[in-house]
Amino acid sequence: MTSSHSINRRRFLELAACGATAINLGVVRSVKGQPREANTAVKGTPGSARVSQFRSLKQIDAGVLNIGYAEDGPKEGPVVILLHGWPYDIYSYIDVAPLLAAEGYRVLVPYLRGYGSTRFLSDTTVRNGQQAALAVDLVAFMDALNIKQAVLGGFDWGARTVGIVAALWPERCRALVSVSGYLIGSQKANKKPLPPKAELLWWYQYYFATERGRLGYTENRRDFSRLIWQLASPKWDFDDATFDRSAASFDNPDHVAVVIHNYRWRLGLVEGESRFDELENRLAHAPIIGVPTITIEGDANGAPHPDASAYARQFSGRYEHRLFQGGIGHNAPQEAPKAFVEAIIAADQFATG
Repeated sequence: MTSSHSINRRRFLELAACGATAINLGVVRSVKGQPREANTAVKGTPGSARVSQFRSLKQIDAGVLNIGYAEDGPKEGPVVILLHGWPYDIYSYIDVAPLLAAEGYRVLVPYLRGYGSTRFLSDTTVRNGQQAALAVDLVAFMDALNIKQAVLGGFDWGARTVGIVAALWPERCRALVSVSGYLIGSQKANKKPLPPKAELLWWYQYYFATERGRLGYTENRRDFSRLIWQLASPKWDFDDATFDRSAASFDNPDHVAVVIHNYRWRLGLVEGESRFDELENRLAHAPIIGVPTITIEGDANGAPHPDASAYARQFSGRYEHRLFQGGIGHNAPQEAPKAFVEAIIAADQFATG
């Protein structure tokens, strides 16, 4: 990345490989830029499904997609939009949504392209997984529902997507909650080789770069995804019902194509769509995020992730980092829903001033 504010990808993945799964620096900047200790939270839910279904599941045409989404809370309440990652789905927020709804928020949880009931409107649309495409999907979703601004939250692909919207369309983002911090990247940065231990953490990315990997994921996507859940959240004792409920979303006919394109695009092995070139050029310079933000990390996150100190300077507005303790892994909203809800509410209060 060429910006003076950009994150050194080599450094942050090296940190991840050397033990960033147990973040212990806990240093963040307050609104005045002074260091402070990170907030902590205890584990909020067991691995068994407590709420089986969302209150309401809907569909809406938005951009190139017909998007499936869950909705909870009062229609006129302040809006919170929550995005999942790979290989997860909207049920990462099954316990978060009703808690936020009880606080008066209108909560929307859409399936990303290639997941659940979300479908492409045209058979000829590129099954594109690049980062800008997903961000444009989110803006189109908000436009379709006539939502001018919302509190945005996410993890994994979802964190990257809400971060992009906050960076490029800050007027649409009232406040931001992002697990694992600043995840905006570029193909150029991803071309640089990493130390062996850091590369090992991205084994699935290289698997997906091969035809064998594409076929393997097609044939074994549930077993593959269960393995990722176990590696990314080694202390989360989820049960079969919890996994199976989310795994059903991977049967989407476009799922494999979108996932494979996402990881191949990151490595520069496939092209994106030219209509996103200008956005990707801006993202390649690691734009600063100025909206009020809370970043989150789990103390047992087994997935590749940067140390909190590596990305704090990417946020110029009121900012706080929270460490979720008690064996919390990569899927923070599902593993610690109460703590995640507290972060959403606090970020919204930041925006109030």
